[in-house]
Order: sequence, then C-alpha cells, then structure tokens
Amino acid sequence: MRNKQDSRVNASHGSLKEYAILFFVLAAFNGFHMWIYQVFEKLNLFETNAQLAINIMILYIMAAAALVMASIAIIRFISWNRPMRSLSEAARKIAKGDFSVRIAPLRKDGKKDFVEVMFDDFNTMAEELSTIETLKNDFIANVSHEIKTPLSIIQNYTTALQNNTMQEVRIEYIQTILETTKKLSELVTNILKLNKLENQEIAGEAKQFNLSEQIRRCALAFADLMEQKNICFEEDLDEVTVCYDAPMLEIVWNNLLSNAVKFTNPGGSIFISLKTLNGSKNNFVQVSFTDTGCGMDEITRIHVFDKFYQGDTSHSGEGNGLGLALVKKTIDLLGGAVTAESTPGHGSTFTICLPV
Repeated sequence: MRNKQDSRVNASHGSLKEYAILFFVLAAFNGFHMWIYQVFEKLNLFETNAQLAINIMILYIMAAAALVMASIAIIRFISWNRPMRSLSEAARKIAKGDFSVRIAPLRKDGKKDFVEVMFDDFNTMAEELSTIETLKNDFIANVSHEIKTPLSIIQNYTTALQNNTMQEVRIEYIQTILETTKKLSELVTNILKLNKLENQEIAGEAKQFNLSEQIRRCALAFADLMEQKNICFEEDLDEVTVCYDAPMLEIVWNNLLSNAVKFTNPGGSIFISLKTLNGSKNNFVQVSFTDTGCGMDEITRIHVFDKFYQGDTSHSGEGNGLGLALVKKTIDLLGGAVTAESTPGHGSTFTICLPV
C-alpha cells in the first residue's frame, strides 16, 4: 500500500540550484567536446594519427566522468550527507542524555522537504524527552520527600518506645505509628495506581452499570467522616446507566469525596449532582462535587491536578497530592474532561463530563 505524502512537505529533496549546477557542468563538457572535435579535424588527427586521437578522447572522457562524479558527490554531500551528519551528531547527544539539543533547518527558502520535516520531528521528540526527564526527576524528588517524612516519624516514635515504659505513652506512640504507616501505605498505593494509569496498564473490561448507584455507595463509605465533622450531605442524582470500567470510576469518586470531606470545615456541606446532557453528536453525563470548604486561589486552581501539588499546606498532613492527579489521568483515559471552579473562602466545584 502506497503511503501518502506528508502534508508538511512542500519542496522536493533536490533543489533547483543543485540541478542547475549539474546541467551547466554537463553543458560545459559538451561544448568542450565539440571544441576538441573541431581541433582534431583541423589538425587532421583522425587521419594522420588516429591512435593519438583515440587516447586523447579517452582521457577527455575520463576527465569528464571524474568531474561529473565530483559534481554529484558535492550535491550529495550538500543534500544528504551533511543533514545526516547533523542528525547523527544530535542523536548521539540525545543518547548520552543531553535533551537540550536541537537541529537547525538547512534550507534558507523557508520550504520543507522530507529532511527538514524529519528535523522538525526530531526536535519535537527531543523536547518531549526533555519534558519527560524533568517530570521524572521532579516525581522522584517528590516521592523521596513524601516517603522520607513518614519513615522518620516511624523511626523516631519506635526509638521513643524503646526508652519509655509508661503504658499511656506507649499506646499513644503506637497509634501514631499506625496512622503514619497507613498514610505511607496510601501513598505507595496511589503511586502504583498513577503509574499504571500513565502506562495504561489499567484497562479493565467495560460493563454496563448504574452510575448513580455507584456514586451513592462511594458516598456511603464517607458517612462516618462526614458525621464526625457534622457535614450536611445532599445529592441530586439522575438514574443513569453507563458502560465503563467501574473500578476506574470508583477511583475518581472516592478521591473527589475524600478531597471534599478534607477541605470542608465542620458544619459545612457537600452536594453531588448527576445530570444527563444532550450534545450535538453524543450524550454526556455531568457529575459535579460541590463543597463549602476553604476554596482555592487562581494559582492553586491551575495546578490542582498536578502530581504532589498541595495548595493548602494546612491540610498537607492529610494527603499526598496524588488524589486529583489520579482523577485527571483516569478521566483523560476514559475520554472525558474534568474542570475545577473555586472561590477562596467559599468552596470548590469539581465537574466531570463523560460521553455516554
């Protein structure tokens, strides 16, 4: 099957200048050949010394062939060897970990042949690798910090237990250790989930299920926590049947509910709505989680789905900054969209749109 030409290519590989050089070289040799022939005729070399004439013609042909080959070699170097050498050197730097390398275009007319398009793709690849490398380094640094803190707490309290014989203090220290190990376990679990999502290893079978019933079950799991904080919970859920991987959506609802409960002050409220929307091509379900918590400023709202980002440091001990990153990645994989709206001091609303 014949491949379609890349739409970005708007120039041939060989330029008009290169063809013109080869044409003038051949034309010059043709003129020189006619002049040699006329000289031989005037000197009667074809009749008086045929062997000398043949030898001179052979030398002439060899010289002509050598010059033509040299011209082709120069053209090949300009149009092929030089760009391939640039690409090879850049690829070597990439292989050594230098993702800042970029290849400058060779053409001066602004047009692009396949070589120039290949350079553009290489530069795009280098930029993506550079971004991935930065994200990887940031991820490792954040994970190291997040894991180091609970490990230090566990170590310090375990040491204190060895030197303390009071039963009341021992129970308090053991409780702190248990809570810290639980947070550490949740951190590792979320990291593994996020890694699987980013590598698209979570690809469960899509089945039909009642979405409103699933959200109610998830909310019921947080009933005790909401009761402890005297949070008023309300919901307005349409009965909607969808076809998705149910465990993946549970990740979304659990993290949004956990976030809402964490940031809603005692005596506040949480409201969940589920509506069906009719689009021009497809129908959608819209799920909104609204709380009356502390809200977010504009900078926090922009970065709220970033890994390990925690805008409100007063609640940093209650999470690890991965919950909303999991929400965003999950919804992206399911082909939906998630948005956040918030006003500082008046709460936040997270809205999920999924195609039915």
